[in-house]
Amino acid sequence: MGRGPSTYITQEQLSGFADAFNASPKNRLSMNAITKNPVHSVALSREVVTRTDHTFSHKLASNKATSQEHSGRCWLFSGLNVLRAEAMKNMNMKEFELSQSYQMFWDKLEKSNYFLESVITTLDEPIDGRLFMFLLKDPLQDGGQWDMFINLVKKYGIVPKSVMPETESSSNSRVMNLLITKKLREYAAQLRGMHEEGNGIDALRERKEEMLTVIYRMLAIHLGQPPRSFFWQWHDKDEKFHRAGEIRPQEFFDRYVKYDLDSMACLINCPTADKPFGKLYTVEYLGNVVDGQIIRYLNVEMPVFKQAAAEMIKAGRPVWFGCDVGKMMERDLGILDMEVYDYGLVY
Repeated sequence: MGRGPSTYITQEQLSGFADAFNASPKNRLSMNAITKNPVHSVALSREVVTRTDHTFSHKLASNKATSQEHSGRCWLFSGLNVLRAEAMKNMNMKEFELSQSYQMFWDKLEKSNYFLESVITTLDEPIDGRLFMFLLKDPLQDGGQWDMFINLVKKYGIVPKSVMPETESSSNSRVMNLLITKKLREYAAQLRGMHEEGNGIDALRERKEEMLTVIYRMLAIHLGQPPRSFFWQWHDKDEKFHRAGEIRPQEFFDRYVKYDLDSMACLINCPTADKPFGKLYTVEYLGNVVDGQIIRYLNVEMPVFKQAAAEMIKAGRPVWFGCDVGKMMERDLGILDMEVYDYGLVY
């Protein structure tokens, strides 16, 4: 009885791999190019670059770009930029920016409470089960969704960036997240231990409050304490001076932004058999504010998706947009195109 294909890599196979590679001059050309240059630079499609036109029929007023630096706060930045446009219009300002670290502070504190509450409500789940492992994996991630942004603005309002500027940890959040995540996992073990010892839910929630005091302290050390009120005055783009005086973050939103947060919905295009179009979807155990709005996605077909975005822009309103932009994006040229990199030709 003859032997079938080998289960391991043989010397004969290695020779065959090398011979097949060397047989094509194109492989050697790709090797020479890629060993000297980034693969995306070599794979960049000249055809896609030259056919991409950045001339549009409708454009929104351009504001100074904001940068999340080395963090995952894109959803907060984009949400605040939507509100920023309204604030600049209402205050007649040429340049203005809202504080991202202010929202970040409250988001981290609320996510910590959300996590600890999730631990309390899943006490009977197996510790090595998929759900509990999911909860433990990344309870304090920087990322978020539109409804999570709405929750923060409704509960805490907004403040100008000058009132609570960036810090080292807001712009480089990895170490802060690691340290607080470690503490939250420690607290999860404590809560489960208390439950196993026979403590009731009220006792666990009393202990949770003590835990959140520590989390608040850690966040304040990294990000500074968020203001309960602040003194606001500004010059508009006509150099006219305005003084609002002492104002709370919620008042600032109500007076100078006036954005109907409940009038917007988060649309998605998820063309899979298990998610029919025209229905609302959510993700269990994804959120930040325990008593806030749950995550909601309305699944629509792509023509509806595109039409909604176009109508917003035509109406002069920014569009909050989320996408896996790490795929097929040419950052320097501002191109998102599924054919912008011809990796097939390279390999």
